[in-house]
Amino acid sequence: MKKFVTILSYLTTAMAACAMTLFLTLGKTPGHTKLDQIEYLIANRFIEEADIAKAEDAAASAMVASLGDRWSYYLDAESYAAHKEQTENAYVGIGITVTADQEGRGFLIIGVQSGSGAEAAGVRQGDIITAAQEQDAQELSLTQLRSIIRGREGTQVTLALLRDGEPLTLQVTRTKILTPVVTSQLLEKNIGLIAIHNFDARCAEETIAAIEALREQGATSLIFDVRNNPGGYASELVKVLDYLLPEGVLFRTVDYAGNEKVDTSDAAWLDMPIAVLCNEDSYSAAEFFPAAIQEYGAGTVVGMPTCGKGYFQYTYELSDGSAVGLSAGKYFTPQGKSLIGTGIQPDVLVEVDQTTRAAIAYGNLEPTEDPQIQAAVEILTK
Repeated sequence: MKKFVTILSYLTTAMAACAMTLFLTLGKTPGHTKLDQIEYLIANRFIEEADIAKAEDAAASAMVASLGDRWSYYLDAESYAAHKEQTENAYVGIGITVTADQEGRGFLIIGVQSGSGAEAAGVRQGDIITAAQEQDAQELSLTQLRSIIRGREGTQVTLALLRDGEPLTLQVTRTKILTPVVTSQLLEKNIGLIAIHNFDARCAEETIAAIEALREQGATSLIFDVRNNPGGYASELVKVLDYLLPEGVLFRTVDYAGNEKVDTSDAAWLDMPIAVLCNEDSYSAAEFFPAAIQEYGAGTVVGMPTCGKGYFQYTYELSDGSAVGLSAGKYFTPQGKSLIGTGIQPDVLVEVDQTTRAAIAYGNLEPTEDPQIQAAVEILTK
């Protein structure tokens, strides 16, 4: 018995030594970080099946989150692809807008975009999608339906529809769909209303086109609506400001290395009365837009104080198609002011309740029902 205990003791000591040797070897391997070691151990020592890609995504997300910066982010490959599509204000799809059918038959088509594959195939507003690519629509979420409908440009998707109670099957070709960046309309008293939804691709082009179209319709003053605008490219912001403002500094940036860039405007400018609408969900470029108008005295800012996002991010694509976005610098107004944590204070504060705020965000209010638009109209018609 004593001999057996002695042998068992030797074996336990040897196993512990082996474990310690493995640990020390991993720790001393050149070029291996802690994360490399953990990934190795999970891949080679974990008793169950492990999704290494999922583990890497979780670790990367946690690393960025540990910075404590709400503006820095990690995106897995699928999310980054969607992010790029969003900032291009374009996607490959069939050009329909849907909502859940109230009778539970699938998805009701409430809009068909002009020039889209859906329009070319004969899809109509009011049709009900009962299946997509032979998958029962009643078993699909809106996200799942979107995933099925989107795909490579030039490929087709099969839709089973109900039209006036009769079944119909159509083959619809996927095409590149441009999503509107700007919407505009002429209000009473010759006031042009221009809603800028983001400052991503084509923002400046569409904003300037909207201004010129409204002026041709007789607009004598303008309201720019950047409420619920998430921001976008500084280059697009500068193009819009250059069109609107006289000669001078428009925008300043300083990056992580201390490099400063100053964007300026030429002498040409738009000599019209202007009001700008902003709110708590105006971010980044959508804050520096009203800031520049305000500092130049070129218009009146109406609404609620903005978010206070004064950092900009650089996005770095990684080898697997995922990406890391890091706050890499700061934005400043024409007068050199930072908006970090403060945002823009409107010249005219117009508070709204939560119900009205939600209705504005979802586009469910007519201009005559919107207290902030009406406040701007009153200012421009005094």
